[in-house]
Amino acid sequence: IAHTGLMSRRRAEDLIRDGRVTLDGRVAILGDRADRESAVIAIDGVPVPVRAGLVYYLLNKPRGVISTADDPRGRKSVVDLVETPHRVYPVGRLDADSEGLLILTNDGTLANLITHPRYEVAKTYLVRVAGRPSPAVLRTLEGGVKLEDGDGPVGGRRGQSKSRVFGAGQRGHILE
Repeated sequence: IAHTGLMSRRRAEDLIRDGRVTLDGRVAILGDRADRESAVIAIDGVPVPVRAGLVYYLLNKPRGVISTADDPRGRKSVVDLVETPHRVYPVGRLDADSEGLLILTNDGTLANLITHPRYEVAKTYLVRVAGRPSPAVLRTLEGGVKLEDGDGPVGGRRGQSKSRVFGAGQRGHILE
């Protein structure tokens, strides 16, 4: 775990002693050895990237750039913004007119854990809107919003998302 750069060796040992680390599905103990190419190591159930060659980039996607690895129409994509010798792809997506944080990686396991609905990873979005939305509009958002491409409701499982006015400014209100 310490070789990943996520934490010091002592911190990793503390987590192992506390029983918070698993190695290939069983609780790890101090002295366990892991094969970096095949081991599945998790802390509190969250996988730790241990394979060599995996890369992770955090990108503040600007407006006008699409969230895809390849666009047949030749538009600028998030992958074009990162100089890397690795084949990376975005984890999740933001509309072309949106800006915000995206992860780009070549770690398919992590991408699947974050994006697949079965893992129920909560995602929070802040959106600036004109005017102050009414309580009825907020309730509608909490019920889910169908995407243009029909992929499904925004906000996780219907009825589980929460919308609220997060802040207000001269350029509009911010919803969470």
